Amino acid sequence: MKASETRRGFLASAGAVAAILILPPGLWALSARHGHAAGPHPTPRKGITGAKVAKREDLPADSPAIVALFDAVRQIPAVFDGIRCNCGCSTTPGFYSLLSCYEGDAMAVDCKICQGQGRLVVRLNKSGKSLDQIREAVDAQFG
Repeated sequence: MKASETRRGFLASAGAVAAILILPPGLWALSARHGHAAGPHPTPRKGITGAKVAKREDLPADSPAIVALFDAVRQIPAVFDGIRCNCGCSTTPGFYSLLSCYEGDAMAVDCKICQGQGRLVVRLNKSGKSLDQIREAVDAQFG
């Protein structure tokens, strides 16, 4: 084997290890799966509300964008409940949809993928897009 091939192989391996160590866990999970979440989008549950979405007082006060996003999620819980999360959390027990990421411990506070999907959903919903159109856009950008 030539010395240049050995260096090239070493650099490729070192780059992969660096990516694993540097990327946040949510992005690493997405990268590891090549950006494809398993399964279809969930069906919004009947009677779903935003009652379990983290409250303002439980969110970081120094992050007004996060607070505004969670406020928006509370307004359209059925839309969020019909979107599959693509950060890798969908296999976690108790998670049903993107709405789940904003409930309880509110993992979306720290997950850039959940936040990105959430902002896209809110923006498209405000512009009058249907759930199917929103799903297509989420799949195109995050799926």
